[in-house]
Amino acid sequence: MDFAGFAALTFDCYGTLVDWETGLLAALRPILRAHARDLTDQQLLDLYGDLEPRAQVPYQTYRQVLAAVVRGLGERLGFQASQAEAESLAASLPDWPLFPDTRAALQRLKTRYRLAIVSNIDDDLFAGTARHLGIGFDAVITAQQARAYKPSPAPFLLALERLHLPRERVLHVGQSVFHDVVPARSLGLATVLVTRRGFGATRPSGGEPDLKVPDLQTLARLAVGPPPR
Repeated sequence: MDFAGFAALTFDCYGTLVDWETGLLAALRPILRAHARDLTDQQLLDLYGDLEPRAQVPYQTYRQVLAAVVRGLGERLGFQASQAEAESLAASLPDWPLFPDTRAALQRLKTRYRLAIVSNIDDDLFAGTARHLGIGFDAVITAQQARAYKPSPAPFLLALERLHLPRERVLHVGQSVFHDVVPARSLGLATVLVTRRGFGATRPSGGEPDLKVPDLQTLARLAVGPPPR
């Protein structure tokens, strides 16, 4: 990929910058233990990946989506989640860990490109995460602002509007073919797929990105060059 033509990089956040699956599993495990339920990590992620998109249509806040997912887990597994349990997943989200290379990679990329977030999240929940990212983004687009969740094109269109850039100057970076690659490419955006894991808690989907990288450190090296010694 020739990065010279790009002026801005837009990022999915949870799963790309934030270790979404580690945070998700850590928050859900105590609920399952409290109700004597035991699933493998992959079984739990698969169940989450089925429940979450159902809760996102019609639009409701991500805090409400997460509560609906916890209640849905209970229904599928034969228990009734309490109100506190339903609310605990969203409460944990602002402290989900970053991937180890996230901050350094963003700082390197910021030296050459405008950076933006395009995330299926609420404004207040992202604000909690932003404290850990430690970088100023040129635009932050949330599902709450777009009133729609990826793979809807609405968040991407809002990002283009905010950045005031033609589509060929924007590169979208994400970890989900379903949520990121397919909708971004449908709008004419170039895409990078960060393949940290398999499908995890996202739906498998057909579609090919313009570039695949194993982590953000690799992306920063390709897009900016090796870090100074």
